[in-house]
Amino acid sequence: MKDIFTGKVVWITGASSGIGEALVKAFVRGGSRVIASSNDSAGLARVAGECSGLQGSVIAVLFDLSDTSGIDVLAADVVHREGRIDMLLNIGGISQRAMLKETPLWLDRKIMEINYFGTIALTKAVLPHMISAGGGHIAATSSISGRFGFPYRSAYSASKQALHGFFETLLLEHRNDNIRVSVIIPGRVQTAISLHALTAAGKEHGRMDEGQKGGVTTERAAEQIIRGLSRNRREILVGSTELLMLWIRKYLPPLFFRIAGKIKPM
Repeated sequence: MKDIFTGKVVWITGASSGIGEALVKAFVRGGSRVIASSNDSAGLARVAGECSGLQGSVIAVLFDLSDTSGIDVLAADVVHREGRIDMLLNIGGISQRAMLKETPLWLDRKIMEINYFGTIALTKAVLPHMISAGGGHIAATSSISGRFGFPYRSAYSASKQALHGFFETLLLEHRNDNIRVSVIIPGRVQTAISLHALTAAGKEHGRMDEGQKGGVTTERAAEQIIRGLSRNRREILVGSTELLMLWIRKYLPPLFFRIAGKIKPM
């Protein structure tokens, strides 16, 4: 962990599992004061317990990305308690495993509510406090499929692509307020995201994607993210060889569409 994060106050969503959990532990080991948020109270308690005795500290703050009705009050309470927020890492979200023609509109709205509106609501609530304190760093989690369309992820891909437009605008509008902005772009990481991905019926997919099993560990993903944050990277790529798809899509689009088109229905 870089010394520049020691003593910093870092708010992390999606903190009860996966990449979010790995980031919480990495920042606490490095001496940061971490606010760990998720809608999973038991998971947050477990993560906080596993961080006991480390150099930094962690407090659990329950927050559901699908319900942002009290977000301004929550953010003000956290700032009052901690004094400031130096870094906001929007890690939480949900994925999808359903063909577009079978996905009802209510499910598109649900995924967009969690991945996009939940993320920007917390960002909007924290931003004024950061500006008043003289600046800060805000990150949002996209995906490689937030850079292109991909089968069985129509709503997920759309929600992640929307984040790029929002956070790039945030960077441009508030650069003079010393607000640094990063978009995290994971490829394959060994998390439970495919297990909890929503099917067309709105139920959990319940299966680990084959490609995901061979992805980087969450600890490795956290290392890549922290390195990118320390270097103030606007885009932080996370993963391994699958990230080549970004370059194939950009420079060899016909090849990309041939590869993506070969993905079989689930």
